[in-house]
Amino acid sequence: MKLVIATRNAHKLEEIHAIFDFQGLEVLSAFDFPEIPEVVEDADTFEGNAIKKAVEIAKATGCWSLADDSGLEVEALGGAPGVYSARYAGEPCSYEANNEKLLAELADKKDRSARFRTVIALSDPGGSAQTVSGECPGVIIDKQRGDHGFGYDPLFVPDGFSETFAELDPSVKNRISHRANALRKAHSEWAGLLQSL
Repeated sequence: MKLVIATRNAHKLEEIHAIFDFQGLEVLSAFDFPEIPEVVEDADTFEGNAIKKAVEIAKATGCWSLADDSGLEVEALGGAPGVYSARYAGEPCSYEANNEKLLAELADKKDRSARFRTVIALSDPGGSAQTVSGECPGVIIDKQRGDHGFGYDPLFVPDGFSETFAELDPSVKNRISHRANALRKAHSEWAGLLQSL
């Protein structure tokens, strides 16, 4: 059976492959379907965006599709950047600009608590979707550290660690991250379904 991962983000694709056991599945991604336009992520929740991506890609390819929407929610900013995490500093999207804006917004804030959150949606070719979610709590530090990861990883220290996501070995991050937690739930809930198709 073919399963399409609804992303053209190479970093995200790499993380999903590292965490999820796709045994028995032919795994493709949006890279394999260049004729399909980008899905416009205009929902106001992670759930809405994940479902929209999974459903649109499933219908366009005629295959089951797995999609996620993830972001950083900062307590002192009322949950921002949230669904706008990728384009927090505006277009064109830039990890560096997003991190600089986040640090500026938190400059006078004492509460630095935050969490990364992921919602994963699975859709059949007819557009029927289901979701699971995962999160990873932590804090935002005041200076970027580390060379691994992407996005806000150099600023985020997960609870129980002293290193940022960008300093941790990828194998450690892939064990504790929001995406890892969501993918474990997805595997637990959907493995039987996917293997029976």
